[in-house]
Amino acid sequence: MNTQAFERTRLRTARELAGLSQAQLAREAGLTPAAISQFESGSARPSPETVGILAKILMVPAGFFHEAMVESHEGFFRSLRRTSVVDRRRARAIAHVAHDLAVRASAAQRFCAGDVPMIPVSGLEAPAAEIEQTAARVRAMWGVSRGPVPNVVELLEAHGVAVIRLPLDSADVDAFSLPFADHPVVVLGTDKNDRARSRFDATHELAHLVMHGEQIWGVKEVETQAHQFAAAFLMPADDIHDQLPTTVDWSTLFELKRFWQVSLAALLMRARTLGRISDGTYLTAVKAASARGWRRVEPVPLGRPEQPTRLLDYLASPESSLARAVLPPQIIESIGTASAA
Repeated sequence: MNTQAFERTRLRTARELAGLSQAQLAREAGLTPAAISQFESGSARPSPETVGILAKILMVPAGFFHEAMVESHEGFFRSLRRTSVVDRRRARAIAHVAHDLAVRASAAQRFCAGDVPMIPVSGLEAPAAEIEQTAARVRAMWGVSRGPVPNVVELLEAHGVAVIRLPLDSADVDAFSLPFADHPVVVLGTDKNDRARSRFDATHELAHLVMHGEQIWGVKEVETQAHQFAAAFLMPADDIHDQLPTTVDWSTLFELKRFWQVSLAALLMRARTLGRISDGTYLTAVKAASARGWRRVEPVPLGRPEQPTRLLDYLASPESSLARAVLPPQIIESIGTASAA
Protein backbone atom coordinates (compact mmCIF):
# COMPACT_ATOMS: atom_id res chain seq x y z
CA MET A 1 0.00 0.00 0.00
CA ASN A 2 1.29 3.44 -0.87
CA THR A 3 1.89 5.36 2.37
CA GLN A 4 2.44 8.78 0.75
CA ALA A 5 -0.26 11.38 1.29
CA PHE A 6 -2.91 12.05 -1.31
CA GLU A 7 -1.54 14.70 -3.70
CA ARG A 8 -4.43 17.04 -4.43
CA THR A 9 -2.96 18.47 -7.67
CA ARG A 10 -2.82 14.96 -9.14
CA LEU A 11 -6.60 14.73 -8.99
CA ARG A 12 -6.96 17.90 -11.01
CA THR A 13 -4.40 16.60 -13.53
CA ALA A 14 -6.18 13.27 -13.92
CA ARG A 15 -9.55 15.01 -14.27
CA GLU A 16 -8.21 17.34 -16.95
CA LEU A 17 -6.62 14.41 -18.80
CA ALA A 18 -10.11 12.91 -18.94
CA GLY A 19 -11.64 16.24 -20.00
CA LEU A 20 -14.12 16.25 -17.13
CA SER A 21 -15.38 19.14 -15.04
CA GLN A 22 -15.62 18.80 -11.28
CA ALA A 23 -19.39 18.41 -11.58
CA GLN A 24 -19.08 15.67 -14.21
CA LEU A 25 -16.55 13.73 -12.16
CA ALA A 26 -18.70 14.09 -9.05
CA ARG A 27 -21.72 12.73 -10.88
CA GLU A 28 -19.86 9.67 -12.18
CA ALA A 29 -18.28 8.99 -8.78
CA GLY A 30 -21.51 9.40 -6.80
CA LEU A 31 -20.08 12.38 -4.93
CA THR A 32 -20.95 16.06 -4.66
CA PRO A 33 -19.12 18.73 -6.69
CA ALA A 34 -18.19 20.28 -3.33
CA ALA A 35 -16.38 17.06 -2.34
CA ILE A 36 -14.31 17.05 -5.54
CA SER A 37 -13.51 20.73 -5.01
CA GLN A 38 -12.38 20.02 -1.45
CA PHE A 39 -10.18 17.14 -2.57
CA GLU A 40 -8.51 19.36 -5.17
CA SER A 41 -8.05 22.29 -2.79
CA GLY A 42 -6.62 20.08 -0.05
CA SER A 43 -9.26 20.97 2.51
CA ALA A 44 -10.38 17.32 2.60
CA ARG A 45 -8.86 13.98 1.63
CA PRO A 46 -10.67 11.10 -0.02
CA SER A 47 -10.81 7.72 1.67
CA PRO A 48 -8.84 4.84 0.11
CA GLU A 49 -12.13 3.48 -1.24
CA THR A 50 -12.94 6.82 -2.87
CA VAL A 51 -9.42 7.01 -4.34
CA GLY A 52 -10.05 3.65 -5.96
CA ILE A 53 -13.33 4.86 -7.46
CA LEU A 54 -11.74 8.04 -8.80
CA ALA A 55 -8.83 6.09 -10.27
CA LYS A 56 -11.17 3.75 -12.11
CA ILE A 57 -13.28 6.57 -13.56
CA LEU A 58 -10.25 8.62 -14.59
CA MET A 59 -8.34 5.58 -15.89
CA VAL A 60 -5.18 6.15 -13.86
CA PRO A 61 -3.40 3.86 -11.39
CA ALA A 62 -4.38 4.62 -7.80
CA GLY A 63 -0.71 5.28 -7.10
CA PHE A 64 -0.85 8.28 -9.44
CA PHE A 65 -2.64 10.23 -6.70
CA HIS A 66 0.24 9.69 -4.28
CA GLU A 67 3.07 10.90 -6.52
CA ALA A 68 4.76 14.21 -5.68
CA MET A 69 3.99 16.90 -8.25
CA VAL A 70 5.83 20.02 -9.34
CA GLU A 71 3.52 22.90 -10.24
CA SER A 72 3.98 25.29 -13.15
CA HIS A 73 1.95 28.04 -14.76
CA GLU A 74 -0.73 27.46 -17.39
CA GLY A 75 1.77 27.15 -20.21
CA PHE A 76 2.83 29.16 -23.25
CA PHE A 77 -0.03 28.85 -25.74
CA ARG A 78 0.00 30.95 -28.91
CA SER A 79 -3.72 31.75 -29.04
CA LEU A 80 -5.14 31.92 -25.54
CA ARG A 81 -8.33 33.53 -26.79
CA ARG A 82 -8.97 30.89 -29.44
CA THR A 83 -7.71 27.87 -27.51
CA SER A 84 -10.53 26.40 -25.44
CA VAL A 85 -9.97 26.01 -21.72
CA VAL A 86 -10.63 22.26 -21.97
CA ASP A 87 -8.08 21.79 -24.78
CA ARG A 88 -5.49 23.89 -22.99
CA ARG A 89 -5.91 22.13 -19.66
CA ARG A 90 -5.78 18.66 -21.16
CA ALA A 91 -2.65 19.52 -23.14
CA ARG A 92 -1.07 20.96 -20.00
CA ALA A 93 -1.92 17.81 -18.04
CA ILE A 94 -0.22 15.65 -20.70
CA ALA A 95 2.87 17.86 -20.40
CA HIS A 96 2.91 17.15 -16.66
CA VAL A 97 3.02 13.41 -17.38
CA ALA A 98 5.88 14.01 -19.83
CA HIS A 99 7.71 15.85 -17.05
CA ASP A 100 7.12 12.89 -14.74
CA LEU A 101 8.72 10.64 -17.35
CA ALA A 102 11.70 12.95 -17.80
CA VAL A 103 12.32 13.07 -14.05
CA ARG A 104 12.24 9.29 -13.80
CA ALA A 105 14.35 8.87 -16.95
CA SER A 106 16.93 11.27 -15.51
CA ALA A 107 17.04 9.32 -12.26
CA ALA A 108 17.69 6.20 -14.33
CA GLN A 109 20.50 8.05 -16.15
CA ARG A 110 18.62 7.84 -19.42
CA PHE A 111 17.92 11.56 -19.80
CA CYS A 112 20.24 14.55 -19.83
CA ALA A 113 20.39 17.06 -17.00
CA GLY A 114 18.57 20.29 -17.74
CA ASP A 115 20.69 23.32 -18.56
CA VAL A 116 18.42 25.75 -20.39
CA PRO A 117 19.91 29.21 -19.74
CA MET A 118 17.66 31.78 -18.13
CA ILE A 119 18.17 35.16 -19.81
CA PRO A 120 15.12 37.23 -18.85
CA VAL A 121 13.95 39.74 -21.40
CA SER A 122 14.15 43.37 -20.27
CA GLY A 123 10.42 43.88 -20.76
CA LEU A 124 7.50 43.61 -23.13
CA GLU A 125 8.93 46.42 -25.25
CA ALA A 126 12.44 44.93 -25.49
CA PRO A 127 14.22 46.02 -28.69
CA ALA A 128 14.73 43.50 -31.49
CA ALA A 129 18.50 43.80 -31.08
CA GLU A 130 18.22 42.44 -27.54
CA ILE A 131 16.30 39.40 -28.75
CA GLU A 132 18.88 38.81 -31.50
CA GLN A 133 21.71 38.97 -28.95
CA THR A 134 19.91 36.55 -26.64
CA ALA A 135 19.51 33.99 -29.44
CA ALA A 136 23.20 34.35 -30.30
CA ARG A 137 24.16 33.86 -26.63
CA VAL A 138 22.18 30.63 -26.37
CA ARG A 139 23.75 29.27 -29.57
CA ALA A 140 27.20 30.08 -28.17
CA MET A 141 26.46 28.61 -24.73
CA TRP A 142 25.23 25.39 -26.32
CA GLY A 143 28.12 25.18 -28.77
CA VAL A 144 26.00 25.47 -31.91
CA SER A 145 28.23 26.01 -34.94
CA ARG A 146 27.63 28.74 -37.48
CA GLY A 147 24.98 28.06 -40.09
CA PRO A 148 21.82 25.95 -39.83
CA VAL A 149 20.94 24.08 -36.65
CA PRO A 150 21.21 20.41 -37.72
CA ASN A 151 18.36 19.12 -35.53
CA VAL A 152 16.45 21.39 -33.15
CA VAL A 153 14.62 18.62 -31.28
CA GLU A 154 17.84 16.68 -30.72
CA LEU A 155 19.50 19.86 -29.45
CA LEU A 156 16.71 20.50 -26.95
CA GLU A 157 16.79 16.94 -25.67
CA ALA A 158 20.58 17.10 -25.30
CA HIS A 159 20.06 19.97 -22.86
CA GLY A 160 17.42 18.30 -20.71
CA VAL A 161 14.22 19.48 -22.38
CA ALA A 162 11.50 16.85 -22.54
CA VAL A 163 10.16 17.02 -26.09
CA ILE A 164 7.09 15.06 -27.15
CA ARG A 165 4.90 15.04 -30.23
CA LEU A 166 1.16 14.57 -29.86
CA PRO A 167 -2.03 14.99 -31.87
CA LEU A 168 -3.25 18.08 -30.03
CA ASP A 169 -6.76 17.77 -31.48
CA SER A 170 -7.11 21.51 -31.90
CA ALA A 171 -6.39 23.78 -34.86
CA ASP A 172 -5.45 26.52 -32.41
CA VAL A 173 -2.79 24.53 -30.51
CA ASP A 174 0.35 24.07 -32.63
CA ALA A 175 2.89 23.73 -29.85
CA PHE A 176 3.33 24.84 -26.26
CA SER A 177 5.74 24.57 -23.36
CA LEU A 178 5.88 24.43 -19.57
CA PRO A 179 8.95 25.93 -17.83
CA PHE A 180 9.79 23.33 -15.20
CA ALA A 181 13.12 24.23 -13.60
CA ASP A 182 14.67 20.76 -13.92
CA HIS A 183 13.23 19.47 -17.19
CA PRO A 184 11.15 21.96 -19.19
CA VAL A 185 8.58 20.36 -21.47
CA VAL A 186 7.97 21.22 -25.12
CA VAL A 187 4.97 19.67 -26.83
CA LEU A 188 4.85 19.70 -30.65
CA GLY A 189 1.72 18.80 -32.59
CA THR A 190 1.62 15.91 -35.04
CA ASP A 191 -1.43 17.40 -36.75
CA LYS A 192 0.59 19.47 -39.22
CA ASN A 193 3.27 17.34 -40.85
CA ASP A 194 5.70 20.12 -41.77
CA ARG A 195 9.40 19.90 -40.86
CA ALA A 196 10.12 23.61 -41.26
CA ARG A 197 7.15 24.64 -39.17
CA SER A 198 7.98 22.09 -36.48
CA ARG A 199 11.57 23.36 -36.21
CA PHE A 200 10.32 26.92 -35.87
CA ASP A 201 7.71 25.85 -33.29
CA ALA A 202 10.34 24.07 -31.19
CA THR A 203 12.64 27.09 -31.27
CA HIS A 204 9.73 29.41 -30.46
CA GLU A 205 9.09 27.37 -27.31
CA LEU A 206 12.80 27.46 -26.44
CA ALA A 207 12.52 31.24 -26.58
CA HIS A 208 9.81 31.20 -23.92
CA LEU A 209 11.89 28.94 -21.67
CA VAL A 210 14.95 31.17 -22.03
CA MET A 211 13.42 34.65 -21.92
CA HIS A 212 10.09 34.34 -20.15
CA GLY A 213 10.13 31.33 -17.82
CA GLU A 214 7.69 31.71 -14.95
CA GLN A 215 7.78 35.50 -15.11
CA ILE A 216 5.93 36.65 -18.24
CA TRP A 217 3.36 34.68 -20.18
CA GLY A 218 -0.07 34.81 -21.75
CA VAL A 219 0.26 38.10 -23.64
CA LYS A 220 0.74 38.92 -27.31
CA GLU A 221 4.11 40.62 -26.82
CA VAL A 222 5.81 37.46 -25.55
CA GLU A 223 4.66 35.58 -28.65
CA THR A 224 6.17 38.27 -30.88
CA GLN A 225 9.42 38.06 -28.94
CA ALA A 226 9.48 34.27 -29.26
CA HIS A 227 9.02 34.58 -33.03
CA GLN A 228 11.94 37.02 -33.17
CA PHE A 229 14.14 34.70 -31.12
CA ALA A 230 13.28 31.68 -33.28
CA ALA A 231 14.15 33.55 -36.47
CA ALA A 232 17.45 34.75 -35.03
CA PHE A 233 18.34 31.34 -33.58
CA LEU A 234 17.60 29.44 -36.80
CA MET A 235 18.91 32.12 -39.17
CA PRO A 236 21.65 34.19 -37.48
CA ALA A 237 21.98 37.60 -39.09
CA ASP A 238 25.74 37.39 -39.60
CA ASP A 239 25.38 34.07 -41.42
CA ILE A 240 22.31 34.60 -43.58
CA HIS A 241 22.25 38.32 -44.35
CA ASP A 242 24.27 38.24 -47.56
CA GLN A 243 22.57 35.05 -48.75
CA LEU A 244 19.10 36.57 -48.75
CA PRO A 245 17.94 37.99 -52.09
CA THR A 246 17.05 41.64 -52.49
CA THR A 247 14.21 40.82 -54.90
CA VAL A 248 11.53 38.11 -54.99
CA ASP A 249 13.86 35.42 -56.36
CA TRP A 250 11.98 32.17 -55.79
CA SER A 251 14.74 29.86 -57.04
CA THR A 252 17.18 31.37 -54.54
CA LEU A 253 14.59 31.18 -51.78
CA PHE A 254 13.94 27.51 -52.58
CA GLU A 255 17.66 26.75 -52.22
CA LEU A 256 17.82 28.69 -48.97
CA LYS A 257 14.83 26.77 -47.65
CA ARG A 258 16.64 23.48 -48.27
CA PHE A 259 19.88 24.72 -46.74
CA TRP A 260 18.49 26.45 -43.64
CA GLN A 261 15.56 24.02 -43.13
CA VAL A 262 13.08 26.83 -42.59
CA SER A 263 9.92 27.88 -44.42
CA LEU A 264 9.69 30.34 -47.29
CA ALA A 265 7.50 32.48 -45.05
CA ALA A 266 10.24 32.60 -42.41
CA LEU A 267 12.88 33.47 -45.03
CA LEU A 268 10.81 36.31 -46.43
CA MET A 269 10.18 37.73 -42.98
CA ARG A 270 13.89 37.43 -42.14
CA ALA A 271 14.80 39.24 -45.37
CA ARG A 272 12.41 42.03 -44.41
CA THR A 273 13.64 42.22 -40.81
CA LEU A 274 17.29 42.40 -41.90
CA GLY A 275 16.56 45.06 -44.50
CA ARG A 276 17.30 42.92 -47.55
CA ILE A 277 13.86 43.60 -49.00
CA SER A 278 11.50 46.50 -48.49
CA ASP A 279 8.07 46.30 -46.89
CA GLY A 280 6.54 46.67 -50.37
CA THR A 281 8.61 43.82 -51.81
CA TYR A 282 7.72 41.66 -48.84
CA LEU A 283 3.98 42.26 -49.32
CA THR A 284 4.31 41.51 -53.04
CA ALA A 285 6.00 38.21 -52.25
CA VAL A 286 3.40 37.24 -49.65
CA LYS A 287 0.56 38.00 -52.08
CA ALA A 288 2.25 35.96 -54.81
CA ALA A 289 2.75 33.02 -52.46
CA SER A 290 -0.86 33.21 -51.32
CA ALA A 291 -2.15 33.29 -54.90
CA ARG A 292 -0.23 30.09 -55.62
CA GLY A 293 -1.56 28.33 -52.53
CA TRP A 294 1.82 28.36 -50.82
CA ARG A 295 0.45 29.85 -47.61
CA ARG A 296 -1.24 26.47 -46.99
CA VAL A 297 1.31 24.06 -48.49
CA GLU A 298 4.72 25.36 -49.51
CA PRO A 299 6.78 23.95 -52.37
CA VAL A 300 10.11 22.21 -51.64
CA PRO A 301 9.04 19.78 -48.90
CA LEU A 302 11.79 19.06 -46.38
CA GLY A 303 10.70 15.61 -45.23
CA ARG A 304 9.19 14.40 -41.98
CA PRO A 305 9.44 16.56 -38.87
CA GLU A 306 12.28 15.99 -36.43
CA GLN A 307 11.43 13.30 -33.89
CA PRO A 308 12.17 13.16 -30.16
CA THR A 309 13.95 10.00 -29.01
CA ARG A 310 15.09 10.31 -25.39
CA LEU A 311 11.79 9.56 -23.64
CA LEU A 312 11.04 6.83 -26.18
CA ASP A 313 14.35 5.15 -25.35
CA TYR A 314 13.47 5.34 -21.67
CA LEU A 315 10.00 3.88 -22.23
CA ALA A 316 11.58 0.98 -24.12
CA SER A 317 13.95 0.25 -21.22
CA PRO A 318 13.33 -2.03 -18.21
CA GLU A 319 13.81 0.98 -15.92
CA SER A 320 10.50 2.44 -17.06
CA SER A 321 8.49 -0.23 -15.25
CA LEU A 322 8.20 1.86 -12.08
CA ALA A 323 6.92 4.86 -14.05
CA ARG A 324 4.41 2.70 -15.88
CA ALA A 325 3.07 1.43 -12.55
CA VAL A 326 1.97 4.88 -11.39
CA LEU A 327 1.41 6.98 -14.53
CA PRO A 328 -1.68 6.94 -16.78
CA PRO A 329 -1.13 4.09 -19.27
CA GLN A 330 -3.16 5.69 -22.06
CA ILE A 331 -1.09 8.89 -21.86
CA ILE A 332 2.21 6.99 -21.82
CA GLU A 333 0.99 5.02 -24.83
CA SER A 334 -0.02 8.17 -26.68
CA ILE A 335 3.34 9.81 -25.96
CA GLY A 336 5.18 6.74 -27.18
CA THR A 337 3.21 6.10 -30.34
CA ALA A 338 2.81 9.72 -31.45
CA SER A 339 6.45 10.62 -30.87
CA ALA A 340 7.56 7.54 -32.78
CA ALA A 341 5.20 8.14 -35.72
